[in-house]
Amino acid sequence: MGIFKTLLKGTGAVTAVGTGLVLYDVQRKRVYKDQKFSDACRHYMTVNSLAWLGYILKGKLEMATKNVPKAQEEFLLKQLRDNADTEYGRLYNFAAIKNAQDFIRAHPLTRYDHYKPYVDRMMAGEENILTKDKPVVFAVTSGTSGTGSIIPMVNKQRGLFFLEGISVLYRCMVDAFPDSTYLNKDFKIFFNPAWRMSEAGIKVGPNSSTPSETKSLLHIYSTPEPAFEILSEPELLYVHLLFALRDKHMGMIEANFASLVFNAFKALEHELPNLVRDIANGTLNPELKIEADVRQKLEALLTPDAKRAAEIQKAFEEGIDGVGRRVWPDLHVVLCTDTGTFTLYGEKLRETYLRGVPLYSPIYGATEGLIGVNIWPDDLPSKYLLHPCAQFFELIPVNRCEEDQPTTLMLNEAEIGELYEVVITNPSCVYRYRFGDVVKVVGFHHECPIIEFMYRQGQLLNVRGEKTPESLFYETLTSTVAQWEGIKLADYCCAESIVVEDTDIKKYRSKLPCYHVFLEVEGDKGTPTVSSAQTKLIDEALSAKSYPYSSFRKKASIGEMQVHLVQPGTFQQLREFMIKNSSASSNQYKVPRVLKKKEAVQFMLERVV
Repeated sequence: MGIFKTLLKGTGAVTAVGTGLVLYDVQRKRVYKDQKFSDACRHYMTVNSLAWLGYILKGKLEMATKNVPKAQEEFLLKQLRDNADTEYGRLYNFAAIKNAQDFIRAHPLTRYDHYKPYVDRMMAGEENILTKDKPVVFAVTSGTSGTGSIIPMVNKQRGLFFLEGISVLYRCMVDAFPDSTYLNKDFKIFFNPAWRMSEAGIKVGPNSSTPSETKSLLHIYSTPEPAFEILSEPELLYVHLLFALRDKHMGMIEANFASLVFNAFKALEHELPNLVRDIANGTLNPELKIEADVRQKLEALLTPDAKRAAEIQKAFEEGIDGVGRRVWPDLHVVLCTDTGTFTLYGEKLRETYLRGVPLYSPIYGATEGLIGVNIWPDDLPSKYLLHPCAQFFELIPVNRCEEDQPTTLMLNEAEIGELYEVVITNPSCVYRYRFGDVVKVVGFHHECPIIEFMYRQGQLLNVRGEKTPESLFYETLTSTVAQWEGIKLADYCCAESIVVEDTDIKKYRSKLPCYHVFLEVEGDKGTPTVSSAQTKLIDEALSAKSYPYSSFRKKASIGEMQVHLVQPGTFQQLREFMIKNSSASSNQYKVPRVLKKKEAVQFMLERVV
């Protein structure tokens, strides 16, 4: 059943309780005096239909967790039956598989290289290869090997993500934060990506929520629809902020990642004088590079509001700690992923801008689809229930991850406290797929593991959700430095701008989030010098190798890489510093390629030439 048909069913259920009661409830939950009653009703039907769906699907999830082996095997066999007559299904004789153990014996554990030839053929237009359904998007990801991965995504997979994931999390949010059912707008931070097209005429790009694919829900967001015609991210973020700030009653902030929310507040601080002026005067900053027709549509929606401008100015005069709740008194929850590489951003938000506002990390997802759901919105650190109706899961004990074909465990065989590499079989096209996530089992909900996300296999640089693997960066850096005549790379490490900004050294702060790279180099004739033109080549090379990084750089949402040369001997001193200030022994020490602690970053900054 399609998403919209299901939503209509939900709407029917809501209206069935009686038109009079619904109209009364709409009136009771309205927060905008100037909102048309028809618009309030539309908003009401959207959020209540989603909450109703979530109630049903959460009940289904609860039942599945009570008999996980049954739920998992039913899910698996349905995927195999659906794709039994594809080229791939015939190759592995899906039609003959009767249970999970048959499947494990018949099909090897896989990585992306196993699927790439099939995906290339699908992108060229061949059908019925990996899946009987035509892909709706070729979703781009970054593998820990440093090579980009492209995963075909079918409509069924998207529907499953919506029904089993989004609706369930929405129900959990409503139960934990009842004010979510009031008709406040949602400040959603998202952007239209720079899509490219496959030979088959199918979009290639990120598999995440975008304005162009969420048009039916744009009425619940604070940003007006014309704004999404803006393709430049800095300009669109300014407009996001402008319309969110104008709305005193804004009730929710939503973004894929905590880093996006953090960077939005950083931009708000930087642009505060312009935003306050625009709100007071009912104008749109003339310096923004916005097409004339789009600017005209947006300016038609703006009216002077000196009172609101003064409220915002006063909120920031009291400092940044807790400013989110002062700017938006009705702000009841912030939705964003705050685990893994985003943990630091979540912590900084809780400590500063969003102090006193709950942050809810609702979904554990990947390009390959829904992995888990956080049904405990109030708990920290965020934890997830591996969803037995969203993927067929296998688990590899972390101490066997280096093996090519290790024996796997089923969900109900996991042990609390242990770390596992997650293996998935999904409704689109991957089978027994090792996609690189490592999780820790922290408990069980009935028979289903509760996990915390630990890390990706391989370190990442990640300031905007681009997820640049350390291995890809190393390859880029070494190949670039090899072009510098008379210069050799002695050692290196990196840091994200959020950590640099947390140090006491202020001169390296940047307007845009970016990578900071620390290089120790050696020359044939003493200590060499490296020009800015040479260091700029690292940024250009990474853009050439990484589509996500290139996309963000082109949209000016990631700033140019800042490369710092450090004094000779710095990395030896770093080794001594880290051993002294951590639990690492001399035998265990490895150079931290991505520095996460501000003390270590400050240590490096103090040794910049």
